[in-house]
Amino acid sequence: MLKPDFKEKAINLRRQGLSYSEILREVPVAKSTLSLWLRSVNLSNPQKQRLTEKKLAGMQRGWIAKRNQRIDLTKKIKLNAKNEIKNISKKELWLVGIALYWAEGNKEKPHNISQGVAFSNSDPMMIRVFMKWLRKILKIPEDDIKYELYIHENSKNKTIDSIQYWSEITGTSQNKFKYVYLKRNKINTKRKNTNENYYGLLRIRINKSTNLNRKISGWIEGVLENCGVV
Repeated sequence: MLKPDFKEKAINLRRQGLSYSEILREVPVAKSTLSLWLRSVNLSNPQKQRLTEKKLAGMQRGWIAKRNQRIDLTKKIKLNAKNEIKNISKKELWLVGIALYWAEGNKEKPHNISQGVAFSNSDPMMIRVFMKWLRKILKIPEDDIKYELYIHENSKNKTIDSIQYWSEITGTSQNKFKYVYLKRNKINTKRKNTNENYYGLLRIRINKSTNLNRKISGWIEGVLENCGVV
C-alpha cells in the first residue's frame, strides 16, 4: 500500500472514532506522521467519550499492573527479611519484651515513683508477644494479671465480641475481663479503626508490681548503656 493510501485509510479509521494506537496497528507509519495527518479530523462527542473511556481504562490497567508489581516486591522483601530471623532464644525474648515495655508500658514519673506494670495496645500480635514475655520470662502468676478493655462508645454493641476476641488473643478466660470502659467519641474523629475489625484497646496490669516496674526500668537503662547510647 502506498503512503497516500495509508493517509486515506488512517483518516477513515479516525473518522470511525478509533484511537491512534488502534490506527497504528492498521497503518504502519510513525506516530508523528499520523498526528500530522489527523490533526484536522474532528470527532463526534460519542467518539470522544469512547476514546476518553478507553484511555482511562488503559490507565487503570497500568495502575493495577504497577500495584501488583509493588505487592509482589513487598512479599519478596518481607519473605527475605522474615527468613533472616531464626529461633528466638530466651534471652532474646527477654530483650524483645524490655523493648516492648519501653515503647508501650507505664513508667515511673518524677511526681509518681510508684507506678505498677501496665501495658496498653490494640495490636493483637504485640499483645501475644507481651503475654508470652510475662508468662515465660517474668513467670507472672495468672491470678496477678488483670485486663482492662477500652472501647469507643459507638462500638459498645461489640463489647461481647471484643471480650471473646481478646480472650482468645491472650489465652485467658473471658471471666477475667471484668473491667470495660467506654471512650467518648470526638465529633470530628479521624480514627481509621472503626470497621468490623475494631476490638478496642487492651490494657494489661500486674498486681503489686511497683518493684517489678522499677526492675524493668533498670533493664531499659542497661540496654541503653550496653548499646553505647549513654
